[in-house]
Amino acid sequence: MRPIVAVAATAVPALALAVLGSSHPAVLTPESAPWWRDLHVIGLVLFPLLALGPWAVVHVSRPRGVAGWVLSTAAAVLGLVYAAFYGALDALAGIGGGHETMVLGPGPWVAALFGIADELGVYGSYAYLAASVLAAVLALVRAPGAWRLLAAVGALFAVVGAWSFLTSHIYYPYGVATMVMLAIGHTLLVIAAARRSRRADRRPHEPRRHAAAPLA
Repeated sequence: MRPIVAVAATAVPALALAVLGSSHPAVLTPESAPWWRDLHVIGLVLFPLLALGPWAVVHVSRPRGVAGWVLSTAAAVLGLVYAAFYGALDALAGIGGGHETMVLGPGPWVAALFGIADELGVYGSYAYLAASVLAAVLALVRAPGAWRLLAAVGALFAVVGAWSFLTSHIYYPYGVATMVMLAIGHTLLVIAAARRSRRADRRPHEPRRHAAAPLA
């Protein structure tokens, strides 16, 4: 993966969610319900893309061979778990809650939707936290020399942001700040990991054979 593509994968989805979250209604009411629902329809596309952040870091920094394949697979599986379960939260509490409030008005069905949405969404949030920790540790190990300091800063932003994501969603202001932290953290991690020493990954070349001098 080219570094510019990896940086785009880590930064763009999180920043787009930060922009979207800046207009997230604080409370679901009949007045806010239309945008509450439509905002989460947009989120159906953006929230799964957030999993590209940790995965891109792992993909760029992974070692060669079986170990690299295992690490990439683990990041992909955690991303899938996050996307599936957090997507359920988005659909139930966001789209379902907003639509039912528009059609039926406030009622017990809203609390019921939020209840099951939170129960499912927490699995997705913890999967995302695990993926971010995996990416942070791997980037710290693989970043060369002074680049490890940049990886340490990125790890702090990424892991704290992923922890905040457990409860902040994308509500303004904390959820928006969380998305910005994730964008910064995973971007710094992927930049630092991309500077890893290539000598560790390069297979030793066979000694060059010289052509035999022609016999006189």
